[in-house]
Amino acid sequence: MEGRKRVLLIAASILAARRLAQYPVEARVPATMSAIADSIRWAERIMAEIDRRWPVKDGRAA
Repeated sequence: MEGRKRVLLIAASILAARRLAQYPVEARVPATMSAIADSIRWAERIMAEIDRRWPVKDGRAA
């Protein structure tokens, strides 16, 4: 399970970085926090879709 958290962190970080690049560096505003939260939700959706398409069987990847 820890590996899945790491994958979500990496995916969310990539998504957040792309979104946050639109804002000035000093912009510590609600839009920043919203972009991070949105990125986490997208990463979770991506992982759910991966699990749907390639389910884990007997504790090992299929």
